Amino acid sequence: MASLVLADGTVFTGTSFGADVSNDGEVVFNTGMAGYPESLTDPSYRGQILVFTYPLIGNYGVPSEELNAWGFSKNFESEGIHARGVIVAEVSEDYSHHTAVKPLGDWLKDHGIPAITGIDTRALTKKLREHGVMLGKIASEELRVASGELRIEDPNVLNLVAEVSCNEVITYEPELATRNSQLATVIAYDCGMKRNILRSFLKRGVRVIRVPWDFDLSRFDGEYDGVFFSNGPGDPKTCVPTIKSMAWAIERGIPTFGICLGNQLMALAIGGDTFKLKYGHRGVNQPCVEIENGKLKIDNANNAEIRRLQRCIITSQNHGFAVSEKLPKDWSVWFRNANDGTVEGIRHASGRFFSVQFHPEATPGPEDANDLFDDFVKLMSTRTDR
Repeated sequence: MASLVLADGTVFTGTSFGADVSNDGEVVFNTGMAGYPESLTDPSYRGQILVFTYPLIGNYGVPSEELNAWGFSKNFESEGIHARGVIVAEVSEDYSHHTAVKPLGDWLKDHGIPAITGIDTRALTKKLREHGVMLGKIASEELRVASGELRIEDPNVLNLVAEVSCNEVITYEPELATRNSQLATVIAYDCGMKRNILRSFLKRGVRVIRVPWDFDLSRFDGEYDGVFFSNGPGDPKTCVPTIKSMAWAIERGIPTFGICLGNQLMALAIGGDTFKLKYGHRGVNQPCVEIENGKLKIDNANNAEIRRLQRCIITSQNHGFAVSEKLPKDWSVWFRNANDGTVEGIRHASGRFFSVQFHPEATPGPEDANDLFDDFVKLMSTRTDR
């Protein structure tokens, strides 16, 4: 037996199928039907206990942990599991997939991650939706909560980005077959970068210079065509050096692109603000609408105000913070979440700086917005400030 104990004393009891250890973190839920290997290795889940709302998890097992030719994971979104624990309604004891090498439970045990099955995840998710994200602890034995003996570490007080970022500058050269006549180079800030972001650039023939989260861009004297800022965990306001470098790039007109945490960092870099969502957006089924300049257009035929929609896309998301509405001059809202109306992307009138809250690189999830990488690669070819 094992239990999930929430900070308010609520206890959910089930059966352990992961490592026989106790772990604490921020309890969040993911609505995806598939993609558990990618989600668990996503550095944005650092410090969190992940609840899967889909009732059956693990039925296609886990692929191998082999590395690719560049030395990073071939099948996962990082080289380790970043979630502190896993909660599911029912885990599949038998798996079937041609790439699978082991069951989910064995993989979690290998990485020392506790997990519980047999919990009413619907009831747990409803509680999180009503209350908001909560701290919690997975315990292999009964905890005496009422006596005040429960101690839960709050991951939000830690510099989680520093924990998941690379520690040195790493350069990746694209394969010869993918290179264009003029090889583009991007400085990619690793704030907890999903590996499919690296794959997305490399397969487009882009040289990637991967740098730590606190890399001082103003002191870099190498050649590059654009700057990218990745996803990552925690409060964006803790990334002061990253925000400073992004502001420096934008001030100099260098093409700049941000994803997820990178979207929040861009808002802060231009003088905007961010806030924490009640329970976040985590899943592979979040609808977002692209709008023109964030304004309304009058539909004279129907005598009604309608928002001019350019397209609606289904997106993969994993974030607990969002960008506030107020933006400086020449900046506008680019995408909105169709469920709650929150900002899902911003851009500058020049078209040289833009960011999105969702994950165009997917893994897991739909690839509706994958062409944003193509747009950025084209934009880098226009850099004229050097």
